[in-house]
Amino acid sequence: MGMFFYILILAYLAGNYYIFRKLYGLLSFLPRAAAVCVGIFYWFGCLSLFIAMAFRNTPLPPAVHAALFVTGGSWMAFTLYMVPLLLLEDLLAMAIPALRRWTFLLAFIPVLFILVLGNLKYRHPDINRIDVALDKPLSGGSVRIVAVSDVHLGFGTGKKALRRYVDMINAENPDVVVIGGDLIDSSLQPLYTQRMYEELSALNAGMGVYMVPGNHEYISGIEECVEFLAQTPVVLLRDSVVTLPCGLQIAGRDDRTNSGRMDAASFVATADAGVPVLLLDHQPYGLAENDALGIDVQFSGHTHAGQLWPGNLIVRRMYEQASGWRKWENAFIYVSSGLSLWGPPFRIGTSSDMAVLTLHGK
Repeated sequence: MGMFFYILILAYLAGNYYIFRKLYGLLSFLPRAAAVCVGIFYWFGCLSLFIAMAFRNTPLPPAVHAALFVTGGSWMAFTLYMVPLLLLEDLLAMAIPALRRWTFLLAFIPVLFILVLGNLKYRHPDINRIDVALDKPLSGGSVRIVAVSDVHLGFGTGKKALRRYVDMINAENPDVVVIGGDLIDSSLQPLYTQRMYEELSALNAGMGVYMVPGNHEYISGIEECVEFLAQTPVVLLRDSVVTLPCGLQIAGRDDRTNSGRMDAASFVATADAGVPVLLLDHQPYGLAENDALGIDVQFSGHTHAGQLWPGNLIVRRMYEQASGWRKWENAFIYVSSGLSLWGPPFRIGTSSDMAVLTLHGK
């Protein structure tokens, strides 16, 4: 995994060198000092995400942290689409030499258009309302659950966005809210600085708000996350089960980042098989095994559905179920694309989502 990460970094830097050579050729008419300034700006943008991650726990002004993170994430998406378009145009320029001077602009304009549309798509999550008929009883007949995952609160998803998400959740009048991990991104600093516990405390669900950790809670520091969540109504479940007044059991499994978490069979066995069980597990691995264990519903996240094309095509081959809603042999399983996202603030070929699950007892 470490070697793969370094290969990606090298590919990213090589791609940016290729793009920069094209840009620099286009700006050959500028004075040398102006061209150097463009070069400094370009490489600062290219490296800004690495700078943001390196200094994420330092006392820089919040606006500086956010600007570095958003710029760096956007630059990643820019690189992803610029490089193949430039390569294609270089091939065309072999047949039409007049194109060679203008390849940067001919790629930049459609990429900019794609990114603008992708940002708009990201800012308008889908709300998927699903009715689920269980073969086990529920007191009161039914329970309404709003399920979200991968909010990634931090420098990219700040207080303003969180307030909008809380309003979306409360508008559904949920009995229960569940969060499938990665509520927090990579640092607690912006959550404290922006007092995001105030927005989380505004979540309104009569039977409570429950959450499992994701891998990013471990990146942020799991014990620090526990301390932060203690200031909110969010109940963190780590290999533990809670029974709601309606009879539904929420079984919250710790993230697989924790190598010491319980195995799936032992954990599910701690729940009452005669009562409906909703399993929360951040990363959607072992779904066939979970389906055979007698759970009724599972909610997961983590995949972001690939977030940016062609990532959506890749994650479909990585997971048994990369996103969306599916009825397995025994269980209903929903894998969220994420209410927000990590890094590039764009959805291209995918959608952000929030699930509203109404479980009907037998």
